[in-house]
Amino acid sequence: MADLFSDTAAPEAIPLPGAEIYHLRQFGLAQPADELLDALIRDTPWRRESVTLWGKRYPQPRLTAWYGDPGCVYAYSGIRLEPLPWTERLLDLRSRVERAAGHAFNSVLLNYYRDNNDSMGLHSDDEPELGPRPVIASLSLGEERVLIFKSRTDKRRPSTRLTLGSGSLLVMKGDTQANWRHGIEKEARPCGPRVNLTFRHIHGHCP
Repeated sequence: MADLFSDTAAPEAIPLPGAEIYHLRQFGLAQPADELLDALIRDTPWRRESVTLWGKRYPQPRLTAWYGDPGCVYAYSGIRLEPLPWTERLLDLRSRVERAAGHAFNSVLLNYYRDNNDSMGLHSDDEPELGPRPVIASLSLGEERVLIFKSRTDKRRPSTRLTLGSGSLLVMKGDTQANWRHGIEKEARPCGPRVNLTFRHIHGHCP
């Protein structure tokens, strides 16, 4: 945990066996979280991708955008993402997240949850290009949503639920992806938009 969140208040360690997860409820931003949310929704060229699951194509229930260094191609579930060039806003956020997490990132996946009907299925960020023990730093803006963790190794273990508020930062590292899946369910109640930025490091493709 050396240097983790070194420039900020102490994070909360999430006690899951076989995982290293840290949650900072209020992360330092250059502008109010609601202003940043509005700017990202307005200025990002959002796309709705389709994933391949069990041989069939399904549209993702959210919008996405992929930014990164040249050559940082990311592929998962039948999707191949070529990076958009960094914007000044995203470079500022990357720098702040890197200082907080003590880790360098060369790409970011933005997820736009438009309302309570948008979601993300349970999954692990364990693609080969992320390396064997990836560090994923996740910045949340907008509506509170609940992130669910489900063990990959103990099917009897109950799920763990973590509420992610606007302006919060979550860092997953170590063996988290090997031992746990995570996702965001639809909400029964109506809710406003949320943008989630997941910073990561792609190996093998970037110069």
